[in-house]
Order: sequence, then C-alpha cells, then structure tokens
Amino acid sequence: MELSLVDKNYAYAGELGALYSQAQTTFRVWSPLAEKAAVKLYQNAGSRIPYCVCKMQRSGNSWEATIPGDLHGVFYTYEFTSSGKSRETIDIYARSAGANGVRGMVVDLSRTDPDGWENDRPVKLESYTDAVIYELHVRDFSSDESGNFKLRGKFGAFCEKGVTNGFSDAIGLDHIASLGITHIHLLPVFDYQTVDETDPEAGFNWGYDPLNYNIPEGSYTTDPDNGTQRVKQFKELIHAVHKKGIGVIMDVVYNHTYSTENSPFTKTFPGYYYRHNADGSLSDGSACGNEFASERVMASRFIVDSLCYLAEEYKLDGFRFDLMGLLDIQTLNKAAEKLRRINPSVILYGEGWTGGASPLDEGLRAMKKNAVELPQFAMFSDDFRDGVKGSVFEDEGCGYVNGNAEELSELMKSVISAGVFRSDVERPESECWTDTPQQAVNYVEAHDNLTLFDKLRVSMPSASEEACIAADKLAAALVFLSQGIPFMQAGQELLRSKPAPGGGFVHDSYNSPDSVNGIKWNDVTIRRSVMEYYRGLIAIRKRFPEFRLRTSEEIRTLVKYEDIGSGALAVHYGEKFLLLINPGEAPLECPLPGVADIYADSKKADTQPLYQAEGVVSVKPCSIILAGF
Repeated sequence: MELSLVDKNYAYAGELGALYSQAQTTFRVWSPLAEKAAVKLYQNAGSRIPYCVCKMQRSGNSWEATIPGDLHGVFYTYEFTSSGKSRETIDIYARSAGANGVRGMVVDLSRTDPDGWENDRPVKLESYTDAVIYELHVRDFSSDESGNFKLRGKFGAFCEKGVTNGFSDAIGLDHIASLGITHIHLLPVFDYQTVDETDPEAGFNWGYDPLNYNIPEGSYTTDPDNGTQRVKQFKELIHAVHKKGIGVIMDVVYNHTYSTENSPFTKTFPGYYYRHNADGSLSDGSACGNEFASERVMASRFIVDSLCYLAEEYKLDGFRFDLMGLLDIQTLNKAAEKLRRINPSVILYGEGWTGGASPLDEGLRAMKKNAVELPQFAMFSDDFRDGVKGSVFEDEGCGYVNGNAEELSELMKSVISAGVFRSDVERPESECWTDTPQQAVNYVEAHDNLTLFDKLRVSMPSASEEACIAADKLAAALVFLSQGIPFMQAGQELLRSKPAPGGGFVHDSYNSPDSVNGIKWNDVTIRRSVMEYYRGLIAIRKRFPEFRLRTSEEIRTLVKYEDIGSGALAVHYGEKFLLLINPGEAPLECPLPGVADIYADSKKADTQPLYQAEGVVSVKPCSIILAGF
C-alpha cells in the first residue's frame, strides 16, 4: 500500500504504549496492516518463555489488550503476524526495559521518583542567549581514576558529594557548578545499541546508535535488568544537577536508528518508519545506514510524543538534535509548540545539516538555510567554529586564532555579531543564515573532531605550549564575548586532550577507551589558571548584558568594529565596553578613549576590574583586552 494512503486511512490519535494503573494495564500499539497481534508477558527480562500470551483486538486503527492486575515490573513484547510470518519486538513506546532493551517493562512511574522529586523544577531561562552550555558524556564524567568517584561511568556519579582529585581539589558536579555554566548537555542517555549492558567491561560509545528512545541507557545504571532503577537513577542525576541551579539538556537522535531490519520500528510496521530512494533502496542521509521518515504522520507523531514524554516525566530543560537537517520543519515546530507548554524555558538546538544526500525536499529540512522557518530552534554555527580555529575537516587548517587572522577578520566581525547580516561587514547576506542571536550556537569544541587544544597543537606544529594555550584562551574569549549562545565541551577549560595510544590525537573518539575519553580531573589543579580564565569569561558574560543581546537590531546598533591592523579588531559594545582582539604574534599598542577598567587581559578575566589603564594599552600576542568605561 502507498505510504501516503497509510497516513490518510490509518493514522491514529489515541494514546499508545503500556498504559498502567494498579488495577490493570492496557497495551495499545499502532500496526494497522498486521493481520494479528499479541502481547507477551515475561516474569523477568531474561525469561525464555512468556507466562502469558494475550491476543490483541483491533480498536480503530490500533491493536489493544487490557490485562487485569498490578503489572508493574512485568516485561512485555508485541508479536505481529503478516502473511503467515511472525515478528516479536519491544514496544517503540516502552518507558523502561531489561538489559539491552530487548523487552519493555510495565512501569508505575510514581515508584521511580527520587526523594524531593515532587519539588524539582526545570531551571528558568528568559532568553537563549542567557544560556552557557557544557557538553558532557556520562561515562567521561567519572571514568578516570584521577577522580575518587565510587560509581564510575554511572548516572549515580553525578549524585556523589565531596568528590576530589589526586590533589584534594573539588571536582565533578561541584567543579562544573563553580564554572558558572547554566546547562549541562548530556550526550545520548537514551537506550542505545552498541554497548552490551550485561558486560561491565563492555567498550565505550558516544551513543548515537538509537534503539529505544524513551528508555534510559542501561549501562549507566547499577542494574541494567532493573527497569525501575533505570528510570529512577536518571531522575536522580537530573535532580542533583537541578539542585545546583543547572539545567539538563538531552541529546536526541531521531534522524536514524542503529539497526534497520531488526529495529523495533521495522518489526512494528515494516517499511513505514524509514525513507527510501526512488529505486526503493534505503536512503542514507545520516551516513549510518538509514533515515527516519519524520514527515510521515505517525513517525512525526512518535517524535513529538517522545519529546513531550521525556520533557514532562524527567523535567528536562532542553534538547539537542543530532543531524537536525534530516528532520522536517513541520514536525519540529509542532514539537516546539508542545514542549513550550510543558516548560516555557525549554531550549532547543541542533545540527542544521545532514550527513549525506537525502530524498527529503530541501525546503522541508530543518537546516541552517531554513532557520527562519524554525524560530524556536538554535543551530550550531560551523561558521564560527571553523572561522576561529580552522576547518574541522583539515587538521592542519588554521583559523583566526592560529595563523589566518587577516584573511578571516571580516568573517569574525560577522560571527561575533551572531552571524546576522550587517551592511558594514563584508559578508554576503546570502551567507548570513540567521537574523537573531537566539539561533547561533557559538563553539570551538564539541565531542566531534579534535579537541580545541589538540587542533591548535596540530595546526601550530612549531608553536610552544605557551603559544597554544594563548590561542586556546583567545578562542574561549571569542566564544563567551560574542553574541549568540556559548557552548563548550566538558574539560575544554582544562585544555582537554585525547592522545592516541600510537601517537598523535584521536579525531573522533566515539568508541575509544576510557583512557582517551575520560576527563583527567587532576587538570583542575594542573591547569588552574586556564580554568579560572574560562570561569572569569563566563562570569563577565553573565553579569553584563552587552555580551548577550537578544535581537539583531540591538546588535547592529550597539556593536561596532574598527580594523586595527593585520586582522586585529576593536569591538565597541555601545559606550560601555571596548574589546581589543590581537590574533597576531607581536604586541599591539592601542589607544583608549579615556580611563578604563580592565576586566580581562592575557592572564585573567573577572567581573571586578583587574586594574585601570589610560592613554595607550598594550595587547599581548594572541590575546584580548576587555576595557570598561
């Protein structure tokens, strides 16, 4: 049957999944072309034989069965039969599961709430530009032996108090809170397929390999077979972070699934949930083997339902969308509208590109060039990233801070202004993909590609460590003092590095061992001066609204530029601040318009003036001076 006719004739609006009450549970699933359906109940996640097989009845365009009794903790699957062939699968709407996500678990969610959960609230965020985002992998947080965590690699490590490094300095969540960041962005914490949850020694993975979207990843819990604890321990993480006044952003990967033929979506309704090319082959704009067909009615509904469930049940503060360009605009706008009702402060952003060619019409894609159609979504500014440090696809390539300043000064004026079009900047309007700072996520380091410090060392092979550190601090200053939304990877403030065992650096550490990926917490002590510089820049941004303007009109009115030679810039923030940027190798003497309070220089940054200057100020090589008047 044509898929358009499926959407027209068989779409379903009722609630789906295992609908629990103490008296009974109703199982409802959408697979309208299946000839028969049954729900199978298992006493535990590893049971070989179900203790109950209940035939499901058609109810409108869904299949349904109601089973009496309190089924909390019971595991279940669905079995669909078509043309004499049966296929068994977990429920795509399952809310918990046993090890490796093979069977769903009926769950009374009220039994998963940690102490104090009833009083837990998401953080308030008036404007996206007020956010400071810190990207973090759950396992990286606590895997390295330099931190005295007890629950290494687990959700529970975030709840540990008084954790220290080998020098007895505070680390973990206390360290993160001390930086002043507003949100922790967690790399995938949904149930992914590439780590065996039954093997404590199983390898590492970032988690961009989706299996079950509404279920927390079992390898991060103390007992992957205990579906109640999966949910509870993730809630405990969120509660611990919220008590620090920090929000939690969940990284979601709705653009593809790890498996195709064996995925729960294919087993539930073969062919429906994935895009195909004109010749019938699977499309692969994700470069991962398939694309989720978000534009189809029930696929779109699944994404919206999933996001709303996660936001409401886990009190999440935002979502980051992987390869967002493979999702359709209509679905995301619908999701944003519903999420905003659940949490008016929710922050939404993602990668406004694809991983390859896709049959989805370009006008329908949630891409940077269509940003105007997605007013509630921010997008990563690869213009900012590559402009500051050089292309991520060329390890030796240089950007503004590491040797190519003169060529890139006009681009820097643009991205410091959040990429909005300015008639006084030599950048074509066609390249300015947004007209609001609320949509530009400014970053120079994320989990992908080389870390910033590794990139600088590769692209500046003859530079001293001191020179590479200066370039790192200059890049950080650009991130935190530019208009838009600042974003950093965990450990960036510690000059994070991912050295390869055989020499050099790991470019994409998605399946590298903990020895590569774990945060080296002793660097809190060793790299203290760099860490404090980052902390000071964040504090300046949060204290002074000039660095987080909310509209393009404000930016064009208040932010002005002067070229001061060889790519160096003077950036005026109204009459209150002057940012002098020297990306060169020699000191730069710059006149001041009056007596100035210096808030940041090559060594320190603080919300209180470091000292005063007047007349002429010397800006050291590869550094800034932030002067206030």
